[in-house]
Amino acid sequence: MIKGLAISTVWVLDQDRAKEFYTEKLGLEVRTDMTIGEGGGMRWLTVGAPNQPDVQLTLMVPGAPVMDPESAEAVRKLVAKGILGAGVLATDDVHGDYEKLKARGVEFLQEPQERPYRTEAILRDDSGNWFSFTQAREGGLDPDADWAS
Repeated sequence: MIKGLAISTVWVLDQDRAKEFYTEKLGLEVRTDMTIGEGGGMRWLTVGAPNQPDVQLTLMVPGAPVMDPESAEAVRKLVAKGILGAGVLATDDVHGDYEKLKARGVEFLQEPQERPYRTEAILRDDSGNWFSFTQAREGGLDPDADWAS
């Protein structure tokens, strides 16, 4: 049976730049950085939050062996255009961490705002992917909140 999510792929345009962004700016740690296969093969680069050892993000450049050249080019264009949301990053202090990350040069598309479900900011990585950056609301979801606002 499925036990949970272990690795999720984030499509990036340059693995070296992405490694620097995710480790130096976001504070994640490198879990794996190796080449798989003969003659240079594919680079397998994963990062993760220091306090969450069982979940990793693989920073993957679109292309072989995962996809054909036409599909890879389409994914690269979508990433660069900033269309792809890559997930939700959780924090215990969205306002404080927003200021710290902004000072490190992280681009935010939205500063922290109160939502019925969480306090949320939106950040963008160096390739163009966006992430919801959230802090759980004390007590959980507000059932009386105006969801349309």
